[in-house]
Amino acid sequence: MVVNSTSSTLSYFILGAYLPVGNLRYLYFTLTALLYVAVVVANTSLILLICTNRGLREPMYVFLCSLFVNELYGSTGLFPLLLGQILSDVHAVSASLCFLQIFCLYTYASVEFCNLAIMSYDRYLAICSPLQYNTRMPWNRALVWIAVIWLYSCVKLLITLSLNIRLPLCRNVINSLYCHNYLVVQLACSDTTLNNIYGLFTTVLTIIVPLVPIIFSYMRILRVCFSASQQKRQKAVSTCAPHLVSLLNFSLGCFTEILQSRFDMSTVPRTLRVILSLYFLLIQPLLNPLMYGLQMSKIRTMYKHLMCSKTLRGGRDFYLQMIQSHRICPLCLGPHGDQGSRIHEISPLQ
Repeated sequence: MVVNSTSSTLSYFILGAYLPVGNLRYLYFTLTALLYVAVVVANTSLILLICTNRGLREPMYVFLCSLFVNELYGSTGLFPLLLGQILSDVHAVSASLCFLQIFCLYTYASVEFCNLAIMSYDRYLAICSPLQYNTRMPWNRALVWIAVIWLYSCVKLLITLSLNIRLPLCRNVINSLYCHNYLVVQLACSDTTLNNIYGLFTTVLTIIVPLVPIIFSYMRILRVCFSASQQKRQKAVSTCAPHLVSLLNFSLGCFTEILQSRFDMSTVPRTLRVILSLYFLLIQPLLNPLMYGLQMSKIRTMYKHLMCSKTLRGGRDFYLQMIQSHRICPLCLGPHGDQGSRIHEISPLQ
């Protein structure tokens, strides 16, 4: 039911961008659920790998850990509600849950940009001032930067929500797949000048604040690369490539979403609009762990070592279990615990 009368206490919103897909909803639900599981597994495994290995207690990996935590945070802000809406015939969401989703998704975007910005500065120090790196970016300072990034993003969005909640709303249909701050403000029947000014201010702030250290860092890195040896240039490129891919991908996704919310996109096919609106929320959380997990040699080596040790431990436990159950004769094991060609099974009748 669409609400058209003035109301300051709307209890729910209707998400109006969902397409009628019939029985295909179960296919879309399965694919989306598998994507969410992949995001959770990929990011959680890398978080645990960084947190449990002392060899990865470096500022760069601390920033990566924050990035992976943010991917889990943003995905959890989107996927559970999205999965529920895919299976639902009426795409309604409570007002409190809608505002909570706005807070999660917008803080996710802010933290992502700021995290990528501080990572670019970290790469600048590592490439341009390697001898001073440990002094200028110690491990505890990296933790302080992460705390500042999250606090700054949360406070900024709490102010946004406090301005939105006070608005009396005349309608309750949001033309999107998820709750969107600017689209909620458009439903108000009172003056929204303050909301629009602050919304524009926070949008510029979210872009400009991270952009300054990113531009500064890469200008310095390029200057060093032009005057350095080919080996150093290759090392700089391999170090910065995952960061640049992640930054460009996320910037492109956010740019298309801002265009859709601020301008008339009715001439664009509806299916394409749906894909573009979800692009930065679906691809980025999976792209980052894949990029950094495959590209960063130290993480890749640690991960292979962890998998190999688990495999060997599993094989050893299997043999011990077989010995204890009298399925393998312990005298037949070789000097290294392998059975060789002398393994034989003991019949239960022996």
